[in-house]
Formats: sequence, structure tokens, C-alpha cells
Amino acid sequence: MPKGQPNVVPDDGLTTRQRRNRPLLAVHTGTGKGKSTAAFGLALRAWNQGWPVGVFQFVKSARWKVGEEHALRVLGASGEGGTVDWHKMGEGWSWIQRDAELGNEEAAREGWEQIKRDLAAETYGLYVLDEFAYPLHWGWVDTAEVVAVLRDRPGTQHVVITGRNAPPGLLDAADLVTEMTKVKHPMDAGQKGQRGIEW
Repeated sequence: MPKGQPNVVPDDGLTTRQRRNRPLLAVHTGTGKGKSTAAFGLALRAWNQGWPVGVFQFVKSARWKVGEEHALRVLGASGEGGTVDWHKMGEGWSWIQRDAELGNEEAAREGWEQIKRDLAAETYGLYVLDEFAYPLHWGWVDTAEVVAVLRDRPGTQHVVITGRNAPPGLLDAADLVTEMTKVKHPMDAGQKGQRGIEW
């Protein structure tokens, strides 16, 4: 794909501009490292374009302070690019008044309900649903419903979903699927994660 030229141009009645500006659903899955990191890199590009970015972190502990979170929060508050809102399930979604009472499954469903409201309101230009493949894989959130909502979302809202074991229905619906495959990892040799690499 030199210079971003597609190998195939479908006969779909759309102009090049219309086809280029269609909203995308991307999925980063697989057992390898880098799924979330790639999604946060996409968030940096969206911020640079002035898009409002919404990050919804499922599963990961709220105590885990990842470097991308701090960087994107600072950038979002800088007034230079787009805004960045960051929500973590582990610390209780910011819009839930009864966070402490929620179990993980209910919290995941609450997070999805908020995402649906934000999609309907066209709140963000990019949604990073980090580790959202897990609640889908575990059956906490219905994959068919997610696919239908994302398929019918209004405007030009882009969505990226990360996590292992992304369900086949989600993969089929996605415009872009990347599978991270582990070939070798320092943990295989007994080395724990380190500052600046894993967080």
C-alpha cells in the first residue's frame, strides 16, 4: 500500500472522500504484547487531529497507573489538541454513584451502557475500549448487541477495542483486525515487567 493507496476500489457508489471518511471499528486482539499500546497510539493521533477522545478501561486495576494515561490526560488538558476523558472500571465509573456496590460483571455492563449513551450523543471522535474483549468473551456484555450498536452508531465516530479472545462476531464486524502474536517475551526468561516498558 504505497502512499496509502488501496489495492482494491470497491464498486460501492461512494466517492474516494466518502469512503475515506467512513468511521472505523478496529480490534487489537491476540496473546502478544502491544494491544493497548497500539490503541493509545491511535488516541494520540486522534488528539492531534483535535478529536475528543474517550478511553474506557475495562478489567485493569484502577491502582495500575499506566504511562499512557498520564500522558493523554496532560495532552487532553493542554488546550492544544482534542480533549481526553479517561474512565476506569476498577475505580468505579465516574458516572456511577454506587460504584462500591457493583461487581465486575455489573460494572462492565454499566460501562457499556454509558458507552451506548455517548455513541448516541456523538460525544467522542475516538473511543478506546481497552480490554473490552474480555467482558465480551466472558459473556458479561452481549456481543451481538455490541456489534449492532457499533454498526448503527451515528456520525463518524471511530472505535478501537482491545483484549485477548475477541469474539468471532466482533472480528467479522470490524473494519480492521490486528492479532498480536507472541514470538518471544522477557517473562519467558523470568523477567518481570519494568517501568517505562510495561507501564
